[in-house]
Amino acid sequence: MERPAYPSDLSDREWQLLEPLLPPPKAGGRPITYPRREIVNAIRYVLRTGCSWRMLPHDLPPWRIVFHYFRTWRKDGTWQRANCALHAALRQAQGRQASPSAAIIDSQSVKTTEKGGPEATTPARR
Repeated sequence: MERPAYPSDLSDREWQLLEPLLPPPKAGGRPITYPRREIVNAIRYVLRTGCSWRMLPHDLPPWRIVFHYFRTWRKDGTWQRANCALHAALRQAQGRQASPSAAIIDSQSVKTTEKGGPEATTPARR
């Protein structure tokens, strides 16, 4: 199915990186009607434009199917694993270790009072 490309569509290079990170279709399940790349393109369309699932353009897969994959992959951790793998690959491409070796916590960004508890947040009585 050929359609005009949306700005949110995956490039060929992006698809090459993401495709192996997606779970394979379940054996014995329904035959695949829509290519996974189109499913991901539809998910990216919703996330990029901010439209509701039901407002997906008609040339993308039906919103119920797209939402099903989005929700399933969110629940099983696919998106988290893909994000971690792509992040590690990016760090290595930059000549760095896959995982950070240190972290910085800025104590100046946390504002506290010297006196804690309810006294610190309750106005004083006069």
